[in-house]
Amino acid sequence: MRASRVIAERIADTFDPRLRTAFSEGNRIGLLASVPGYFQALLEAIAAAQRSVHLETYILADDRNGNAVIAALAAAAGRGVEVRVLVDGFGGGEFARQLVQRFAQFGAQLRIYRPERWWRLRRRLLRRLHRKMAVIDDRIGFVGGINLDDSPERDERTGDAIDPRFDFAVRCEGPIVAAMSRTMRRLWWAVGVARWGAPPEPAPRRLVRPAPLVPGVRAALVLRDNLRHRHGIERNYLRAIGGAHQRIVIACAYFLPGQRMRRALLAAARRGVHVTLLLQGRAEYRLQHFAQRALYGQLLAGGLHIHEYRRSHLHAKVAVIDGDWATVGSSNIDPLSLLLAREANVIVRDRAFCDELRGHIEQAVRGGARRLDAADYARRSRWERAADWASYEVVRAMTVLLARGNHY
Repeated sequence: MRASRVIAERIADTFDPRLRTAFSEGNRIGLLASVPGYFQALLEAIAAAQRSVHLETYILADDRNGNAVIAALAAAAGRGVEVRVLVDGFGGGEFARQLVQRFAQFGAQLRIYRPERWWRLRRRLLRRLHRKMAVIDDRIGFVGGINLDDSPERDERTGDAIDPRFDFAVRCEGPIVAAMSRTMRRLWWAVGVARWGAPPEPAPRRLVRPAPLVPGVRAALVLRDNLRHRHGIERNYLRAIGGAHQRIVIACAYFLPGQRMRRALLAAARRGVHVTLLLQGRAEYRLQHFAQRALYGQLLAGGLHIHEYRRSHLHAKVAVIDGDWATVGSSNIDPLSLLLAREANVIVRDRAFCDELRGHIEQAVRGGARRLDAADYARRSRWERAADWASYEVVRAMTVLLARGNHY
């Protein structure tokens, strides 16, 4: 089983030798700036599907949003639409495994990516399918950070009502959708080949690239995996940060950058670039949250502006640089995303899109975040500092262990 998976996924990542990070012109990229807005757009697209619906997600939950998507997929399959869903084996949990037969009953297919359980402590446990993508009729695509589940409605500690997660996705049309569809079809095929006893199916064919749209924007799909695209997302970030002249705005749920990324951000600040980081103020995973806080002192001392978002849970993975470069996707700036997981981001080179995305981030900074003061942060207690650095060292040690021999 292990050998067949290795062979299948390596073939999948080398199947199209021309595949690389490349911008295409004539795309239509719409920003979906809220979780409710994303689900409305996705459900409308599935309801209008005529030929195919293909989804990839880290989480498909047994809740309001998850079941609304399942119902829409069942209705599409009932109309004769080909429905394929790929769910991560860790994020999807037992509910995803239960759905395999349920999907088959209404004429759809659901596959599990790496069905390891958490109690099996293997090094590949955290090499997950973390990207969130959808392609409908090979014509409309979605990429972002939003899972197929509900947002928390109340604070776990206080019980107070909170807003939906602060998160983003994009709705895409144009040539970029062909890259999305090709990527998803290759992985679907690879997972099928890796399953013993699965019926044989042909390797995915090259798709006809949609014609450029007018008006349209320049955009690219950027991937991260453990073969040909190990550093694709990170390198695009570093290139954009290194060329920044005026402003860098990043909103990131889990922000634990390596040395290269930290050096790039600090160098930008020394050049006079205004660097704003919007990070989590409500911790969902405390180990990661405390670990990233260990780096705040260095970043604040270097002139970066750090704001902690507190109105709700921040789950975004977006950035705007100099008003003509923006990215929206599933990749955090942390070891899990940049060294282990399969991720997908869209990069957009369009001033109007950048202005819109930056406006949402700046509004969140003004209305829902607290700025960290360097002096106040330096006066934290000895125990707080110790907890942060202990968490950082644990995460660092886990990263070294899990990323070693990092291949599929």
